[in-house]
Amino acid sequence: MKSKLEIAIRAALLAGKEILEVYNTNDFEIKLKSDDSPLTLADQKAHKIIVEHLLETNIPILSEEGRDIPYQERSNWDMYWLVDPLDGTKEFIKRNGEFTVNIALIEKGTPIMGVIYVPVTKDLYYSTKEQGAFKAINIDSDSEVNSIFQFGLKIPFVLENENFTAVGSRSHMNEETETFIAKLKEEHGDVEFISKGSSLKICMVAEGIANVYPRFAPTMEWDTAAGHAIALGAGCTVTQADEKTALVYNKEDLLNPWFIIKR
Repeated sequence: MKSKLEIAIRAALLAGKEILEVYNTNDFEIKLKSDDSPLTLADQKAHKIIVEHLLETNIPILSEEGRDIPYQERSNWDMYWLVDPLDGTKEFIKRNGEFTVNIALIEKGTPIMGVIYVPVTKDLYYSTKEQGAFKAINIDSDSEVNSIFQFGLKIPFVLENENFTAVGSRSHMNEETETFIAKLKEEHGDVEFISKGSSLKICMVAEGIANVYPRFAPTMEWDTAAGHAIALGAGCTVTQADEKTALVYNKEDLLNPWFIIKR
């Protein structure tokens, strides 16, 4: 498992380097995919380099930018990589820095390893089922993986917030989320709400900065898998909106149900 984690981290860091090279230019080569979501040159370059590295493991790969694998084929996978090469493409285009590289290892429908890299801040989150979740800071493509393991700090860092804190999407606030927040206020009094892009929302709950992340809007499996693994490794719960049913992966329809992540 350690060798797989090393490969996933190296892939994420090199993808981050490719993403930043595009981020620092004036032409993102933006296109629209069939679902009207944006695709940039950075998405494509990150996908290519991640796949090149993960192929070393001889484990199947499902990526947002390589999603057209028939369910009949992938339903036979006991273990596979699930990748979002650039999570938060809209945030990337806005140049607000809130985008990530997400790589997860899925076994029988459950994330058992997750890597999330934040190219702009150089923060790296990683987790395995056996070791739990960690955060390493100031990490880039020149960093040695062994030194990352040496200096990575176990999360959560924050065990108790002054105010109960919820985190949510910048672009998906809706009536259902507002109702959920109103119920939290009835239970906890003052509730602080923080807007954040990409899988950084999940990382905030894993770190302990936020208490809960309710998501009552569409996401795809590759959006959540790496964060799911990190949240579990940090002792959080990841469930569907009923707060009982587990969130599972490699479904025929790769759209996630609504979910709640909390600690």
